[in-house]
Amino acid sequence: MEENRIDGICPEENDMPENCCDMTGHAGCCCGNDTGKMKHRDHDSKEYRSLLTRLNRIEGQVRGVKGMVEDDRYCVDILTQVGAIQAALNAFNKELLAQHIHSCVVEDIRDGKDEVVDELVEVVKKLMK
Repeated sequence: MEENRIDGICPEENDMPENCCDMTGHAGCCCGNDTGKMKHRDHDSKEYRSLLTRLNRIEGQVRGVKGMVEDDRYCVDILTQVGAIQAALNAFNKELLAQHIHSCVVEDIRDGKDEVVDELVEVVKKLMK
């Protein structure tokens, strides 16, 4: 199963596959794909910053909801905020998926790696659950 890694975060060192890289300087990492090989893609720094900005905003929203629960706020207000977080995560997924298609998928197809289409189909299926 493939895990997408953002901000150079790889699995714990003792869980890392032998060929997992040092992510310093990389904008993205996909560790642990089905082939056992690590996939690493450098992303445009503007795209990278946009993704991180979205994630930071979502992280703040989640902390806000946690505070609302701790403060025993009105359930409908909490549910409204959770809905906003879900929408933000969906927007993040759409942006990341679009970037992935425009860069990684196109590059792999040009390199003759047509299996990337099957991988993309599986990812889209998971996102549409």
